[in-house]
Amino acid sequence: MSENGRIITRFAPSPTGFLHIGGARTALFNFLYARRHDGKFILRIEDTDQLRSTDESTKAILDAMTWLGLNWDAGPFFQTQRLEIYRETAKKLVAAGKAYYCVCQPEELEKKRKQALAEGRKPKYDGACRDKSLTATPDAVIRFRCPGIGATVVGDMIKGPVTFNNEELDDLVIMRQDGHPTYNFAVVVDDAEMAITDVIRGDDHLNNTPRQILLYEALGYAVPRFAHVPMILGADKARLSKRHGATSVMAYQEMGYLPEALVNYLVRLGWSHGDQEIFSLAELIAFFDLESVGKAPAVFNPEKLLWLNQHYIKECPPEKLAELVIPFWKELGHEVTDRRLAAQVVTDLRERAKTIKEMAAGSAFYFVNDVAFDEAAVKKFLNGDHIATAEASGLLFASLAEENYTKEGIENVLREFAVRTGKKLKDVAQPLRVALTGTTVSPPLDSVMTTLGKQKVIERIQKAVEYAKRVGQV
Repeated sequence: MSENGRIITRFAPSPTGFLHIGGARTALFNFLYARRHDGKFILRIEDTDQLRSTDESTKAILDAMTWLGLNWDAGPFFQTQRLEIYRETAKKLVAAGKAYYCVCQPEELEKKRKQALAEGRKPKYDGACRDKSLTATPDAVIRFRCPGIGATVVGDMIKGPVTFNNEELDDLVIMRQDGHPTYNFAVVVDDAEMAITDVIRGDDHLNNTPRQILLYEALGYAVPRFAHVPMILGADKARLSKRHGATSVMAYQEMGYLPEALVNYLVRLGWSHGDQEIFSLAELIAFFDLESVGKAPAVFNPEKLLWLNQHYIKECPPEKLAELVIPFWKELGHEVTDRRLAAQVVTDLRERAKTIKEMAAGSAFYFVNDVAFDEAAVKKFLNGDHIATAEASGLLFASLAEENYTKEGIENVLREFAVRTGKKLKDVAQPLRVALTGTTVSPPLDSVMTTLGKQKVIERIQKAVEYAKRVGQV
């Protein structure tokens, strides 16, 4: 039973790898649905597959959930810590005549499966042990006694009613020989014991649902509501995979995406609220409903995710943004301890950067003693007349009073110099840009110069002139 009518949802990943995009969207939908209805969100780790489950994968899943801000209210619960519950529940089914022991061997079952296929029959278990009244032995599994007649209707909150004929379902194994439960059995016991009211999951689980409903009914449990979310496809309409780009949530952190951007993007993969594209978390909690989840598969669009990420970078306060960029600077070999300077740097770049990683790479020149010059930029903008322009403008900045060394003061110097020499402003600015940053692309020149500071600007211009002369550009 639910807690006083309270909605309870869960996310139940298997720890056999990282948290992928599809799983993250499922977790997000469960999280938002629970929060929207002032309910409870449970995290359960389905780790009964001992061959493939790892502690590393569990940690990766928990880290990804935490990074996305999908905070759970209870758990994580681990199925391997609940084995006795499954075993006792299975024995109760056997005692009630709703399950039975089966000693059919895998080789025998495979032979029957192939024969059924060859004869055009559905390759389901033939019930050989169904009425033998066998007892527990080391080589026995426990099978659920499927009704075999009638139909089971899944009242899906997204797809609508879906009907399955019970005669198409076989007597599924619920407990293996090693005493571990199968997925369909464990998930029913867990969801019932944890009072899950709403099961929101991928539609690849839809075919499991009639079997699970029959198990709920056989055990006398209340059947939860089901909502099966369509899968995510790549641009080629094939199921999303590595060939479409990163599928791991934490790979997006490593590429410099903000969690707010990924959450915003994931929720829009199959759900909409009018024409709104950008949502705060508070808005998502207020607006999210299952009625607005589409029935068709969603298509993953990396460009749209990148656009959202750029939006959230622009909106991020400089101090917070600086803390996010610092680890990326460290990867590039720059130990940035001056938080004030870091905040100034990210302010210079946040209007253009699409990812934190791109921001770190594009701002590395702020933290070096010697700029790494792009050869093509040097040949084009630090030669002959251009280097003379850079040298002359450097003298002007050296004579500029400290109180006038502002964005406005710098712009005035550059414009006056351009007018006096009859040059276009870009022909004055580009040699300076290359001298200060090593490249032809950077944040606005006045921003770069104020962040670097007057002394460093003068030093870099002098070094650029010396470099140009050394490589024979003058």
